[in-house]
Amino acid sequence: MNGTSDEPPTSAVLLDSCYFSQVIFNNVEKFYVPGGDITCYYTLTRNIVPRGKDWVGIFQVGWKTTRECNTFVWAPLPGDIHRDAPVQQQICFKACYLPKDDEYYQFCYVDEDGMVRGASVPFQFRAETEDDILVVTTQGEVEKIELQNKNLLKEKEDLQASCAGLQKQNSDLQEELRNTQDNLESLRSNTEKLELELNALEKEKQHLKELDDCRKAELHELKVQFQNVTSDKEQLDTRLKTALDHMDQLQGEVEKIELQNKNLLKEKEDLQASCAGLQKQNSDLQEELRNTQELQNNLESLRSNTEKLELKLNALEKEKQHLKELDDCRKAELHELKVQFQNVTSDKEQLDTRLKTALDHMDQLQSQVLSYEKEVENLSLMDRDKAKKLEHLKKENQQLRMSRSQQQQNSMKELEEQKRFVQVLQARKNEADEEKQKLKEKNNRLLRLLSQVCSRTQTSVPASELGDLLFGNPYYAPGINLLAEAADINNLDLQHCHPPPEARC
Repeated sequence: MNGTSDEPPTSAVLLDSCYFSQVIFNNVEKFYVPGGDITCYYTLTRNIVPRGKDWVGIFQVGWKTTRECNTFVWAPLPGDIHRDAPVQQQICFKACYLPKDDEYYQFCYVDEDGMVRGASVPFQFRAETEDDILVVTTQGEVEKIELQNKNLLKEKEDLQASCAGLQKQNSDLQEELRNTQDNLESLRSNTEKLELELNALEKEKQHLKELDDCRKAELHELKVQFQNVTSDKEQLDTRLKTALDHMDQLQGEVEKIELQNKNLLKEKEDLQASCAGLQKQNSDLQEELRNTQELQNNLESLRSNTEKLELKLNALEKEKQHLKELDDCRKAELHELKVQFQNVTSDKEQLDTRLKTALDHMDQLQSQVLSYEKEVENLSLMDRDKAKKLEHLKKENQQLRMSRSQQQQNSMKELEEQKRFVQVLQARKNEADEEKQKLKEKNNRLLRLLSQVCSRTQTSVPASELGDLLFGNPYYAPGINLLAEAADINNLDLQHCHPPPEARC
């Protein structure tokens, strides 16, 4: 479909922000004859992923935005979109939509976002003209022009090989940049997982503190119950059963605390394993930094290659200037030959045979010179194209160097932040281990005290005061003394964990 039936996606993107090397136009003629359809051939490199709304337009040379196209055709999708090798494509522009003037135009490949991905060499829409001027030259000059053309062709092949190497280096740099970004994303996800694990550990620590406070409150209630029982001996049987039930509950809570301690030990081992994984990730980051340094060295070599190409281009321009001077000399000699030919025509009767032979020879030389001039003209156009491509490659290299340096600075900053975060995680882990050890020691002391209370209440109470009780009287005086000792130890633990203001100062 041509541009008259539907509007293509365009943008106001300027030339210096496009990637003209991702689509390469092939076999572009110097001019096209008006009144006929033209076929555009182009190659999709592996650096571009074609989409359904990509299009190829004809622009007048000097355009600024993609809205200035004269006509366009939707670009067909290749058979395999996700390919690893370049793909040859072609489209046809109808004659009724082509420009009618003789200005210079060029093909441009524009993607779905309105970004230019490739541009062709300039061409014209005009009829083919014949040069009627008779050109006379010598065989030596023809051989000299042939030698110069061979040298130009050899230099053109060298430039093409250099451009291909630069394009490959650019694609490799883009692939390394994508790999570095993927590694940074994985590091961020690992950091978020560690933060979630740390929050869970802090919640469990808070839960343990709440359980410890509940246990202390229950011990305090036990002490008050023991003191109240001595003044109210008539309700001994009922309170004894309540105390036994409460003792069973305490035993169940002690078992729960032991289970929680086992879970804490397991979580500690998991946290140590995660810290080891984080250290391994830090070592991987250091390796990536070394790879980044190697990438910088490659960029320096690319810069030196670009400078060499500039020197070659300067030498090529000097040779072109020399060719122009030779052409001027040839024109002067041709003019002298014309004057001599006019003088010789006055003596026509004596030189008929020689003149016929000379005319035949001049016709042959004229055809050779015309063909050589066309080849020189094509070579000059190709040289201008190579110069444009080299300039574009320089800009792309500059952008890659800037983005790479920025990426390296960001990587260094993120690495420093990860190191500080690992240190904070390690400090928090050490604090959690210390508090867990304190809670474990406190639980052991409470278990020993509870076992002593049970043993003394069963063995030390006289038979006269036990009555018909099967397990003895837990409110006997020795048991009360043991609970008082437990309360004193609890107070000492609280003073150790929370020292008075004088000690803090």
